[in-house]
Amino acid sequence: MAVYIDNRKVHFNYSVEETFEAGIELTGFEVKSIKNGHGTINSSFCIVRGGEAYITNMHIPPYQPHNTDAGYDPDRTRRLLLSKKEIKKLADKDATKGLTLIPVSLYSKGRYIKVSVAVARGKKEFDKRETIKKRETDREIRREFKNS
Repeated sequence: MAVYIDNRKVHFNYSVEETFEAGIELTGFEVKSIKNGHGTINSSFCIVRGGEAYITNMHIPPYQPHNTDAGYDPDRTRRLLLSKKEIKKLADKDATKGLTLIPVSLYSKGRYIKVSVAVARGKKEFDKRETIKKRETDREIRREFKNS
């Protein structure tokens, strides 16, 4: 399982409650671009509309910019491939106040590209400061054990 694109800020900005694995509907040159590590999911999020789940604001540049369709939009909304049961579960979570659906990473599973979607709650500023403080103390403890 190779991780192609990772959203590193998820665990800093959100407290993750649950994660789902979903397929994603892509075109051929988008797959090639992702496998080369191009693309971002930092500002993207997921929505559930009309019994289907979508990922928005995910930027995937064309694999060969001079050899793509004239109407290609790198920021288009892409459909997530989930079962009806999982979509209903995500819709219930998304309707809950304070919860949001955030993509965590794009990775391969066999020959397919999957996206890991987290049901998350946004952290407040004091929670973020607490996370930074904990990370720094852990780093100092590891440094002390390494030196002694």
